[in-house]
Amino acid sequence: MTPTHILILIGAYFVVLLLISYFTGKNDSNADFFKAGKQSPWYLVAFGMVGASLSGVTFISVPGWVASSEFSYMQVVFGYFIGYLITSYVLMPIYYRQNVTSIYEYLDSRFGFVSYKVGAISFFISRVLGASFRLFLVAIVLQQFVFDKFTGIRIPFEATVTLSILLIWIYTFKGGIKTIVWTDSLQTLFMLVSVGLSIYYILDQLDWTFGEFLASDEFKGYNKVIFTDDFFAKNHFIKSFLGGIFVTICMTGLDQDMMQKNLTCKNLKDAQKNMVSFSVVLVIVTFIFMLLGALLYIYAEKYQIAIPLMDGKAKSDLLFPEIALNTGLGITVAVTFMLGLIAAAYSSADSALTSLTTSFCVDFLGIEKRPENKQRGIRKMTHVGMSILLIIVVILFKHVLDTNVIDGVLQVAGYTYGPLLGLFAFGIFTKHQVKDTYVWLVAFFAVLLVFGMAQIPTEKIGGYQIGYELLPINGLLTYLGLWLIRDKNKTSSIA
Repeated sequence: MTPTHILILIGAYFVVLLLISYFTGKNDSNADFFKAGKQSPWYLVAFGMVGASLSGVTFISVPGWVASSEFSYMQVVFGYFIGYLITSYVLMPIYYRQNVTSIYEYLDSRFGFVSYKVGAISFFISRVLGASFRLFLVAIVLQQFVFDKFTGIRIPFEATVTLSILLIWIYTFKGGIKTIVWTDSLQTLFMLVSVGLSIYYILDQLDWTFGEFLASDEFKGYNKVIFTDDFFAKNHFIKSFLGGIFVTICMTGLDQDMMQKNLTCKNLKDAQKNMVSFSVVLVIVTFIFMLLGALLYIYAEKYQIAIPLMDGKAKSDLLFPEIALNTGLGITVAVTFMLGLIAAAYSSADSALTSLTTSFCVDFLGIEKRPENKQRGIRKMTHVGMSILLIIVVILFKHVLDTNVIDGVLQVAGYTYGPLLGLFAFGIFTKHQVKDTYVWLVAFFAVLLVFGMAQIPTEKIGGYQIGYELLPINGLLTYLGLWLIRDKNKTSSIA
């Protein structure tokens, strides 16, 4: 598949998204941009959330994970499932009861202004970094397999990133979350079709049935799911499972991006149906991605396909695109791979851009308190500003990122979501008020302590590898800090 063909495919794909944007963004109101008029069908939100949760990171990086860690990622995914149940039945009732636009408004009513801003800032940093990770992934694929292939023309990585985010801005600047609910569903469909066809054609090339693949000796070299041999190892089951629970509570339940979609449902019952059904599907789909990862490495070994290099280093995240686009699997796999990649990457990035715009408008600019005739203009200017910010951060990642992308996303979550976890836990499970002025100090020192723990060499602590448990530790430290600054003379009526 030539770079020109890929560009034509991308262009056609975005024409479809623009058509969806045209019909869903006709109203161009802040109510539709932020909440979609609270009229989204729950099953549409659930289906679209599969694509948004998996994103380009899962589409490429999870298969790349298999070679070094086998199916250990499924331990984290099992934790995700429990985390989604907790989100459905503990957090979502609070958001619907208070009828919030930004979920961090809860912290304002529960503790006060400083707590509210600490929560909003924690999300803002988390989502900027998380969205940038995902955009970086699709940008490096486009750069390596499309723009670097043009002869006589040097298209820099910076231009690739700018073009990607410009396209997202174009189809989200009017409809916002109302557009996202519909485009996410289309993007999820493309992604699942791509993975299914990739598995089918690779099995055909290997002359296997699906059953023969599962029973093969080659597959046995990749299919270990549960790791309990060494508690000190980063991928031990207990650490991964608990980490998955807390990652989901934070990256979904305490994340404006994911919750904004759920808040567009008509009522709490519909939102809970959406979340529970989505969590079941997500576990199944992620396992299929792991199967694809094993197949990719088996196929690469048989046909002696080397892992592609980026800046002189082997980059496992690029194995899937290398096989899909540059081997003998055929045009069908190449086309569906590109559609799946674009869909997976942009289904996460577009909602991130929308949620960042929403959070900044509501949490930092107080848009609902501004004159009505200025609110739409403020939202649009913020949308532009968030796009520029993402461009800058993604470009920086090219020069500093040296890890598997999905591992990088989970590491960042350990630092940035910890204060949110501690604040919401303290607000929900105690009736204490806190001395709001000092909350930022608690959050700052909790993150600082956790960062220090992560830097401890493993040999200094008996070979113990610190992993995803950093997130709950961060939340616990924040919780304990809030306990120390509690106001013993005051309690909250909304705890």
